[in-house]
Amino acid sequence: MSKPESPIKILSDNRQARHHYHLLETYEAGLALTGTEVKAAKAGKVQLKDAYADIERGEAWLINAHISHYSHGNIQNHDPERKRKLLLHRGEIDKLTGKAIEKGLTLIPTKMYLKNGKIKCELAVARGKKLHDKREAEREREMREEARRAMQRQ
Repeated sequence: MSKPESPIKILSDNRQARHHYHLLETYEAGLALTGTEVKAAKAGKVQLKDAYADIERGEAWLINAHISHYSHGNIQNHDPERKRKLLLHRGEIDKLTGKAIEKGLTLIPTKMYLKNGKIKCELAVARGKKLHDKREAEREREMREEARRAMQRQ
């Protein structure tokens, strides 16, 4: 018998990633964190705005993710913007290495969430949007919103 999946609690969401990038594929990665980082992340003190992932010497790293100091931490509190190791299978790392080398693609964390008591990070292989793409997406969103309002008035 398998135990039922517990619900996912989102700790941080990188909404700007959907605005600035075309998200092509997503991967789920674990994170190697210290004790005070886990407590601060569970309290929702995570910022993924400027974060990205990189592959160095066969290992995946989360760079520029800001996890604030834990309020009840002591002198051994963590550095808020240190590099954090992403826990992925070797095959996934090899795939991501090929994608990261490809021109125009980058690895962006889109979410950090709690799943079955473990902190996970959703990584997306992304291609940067051009300015005209952003304008087009904004125009489409406004048209959908206008249509929705018109339907509600009727």
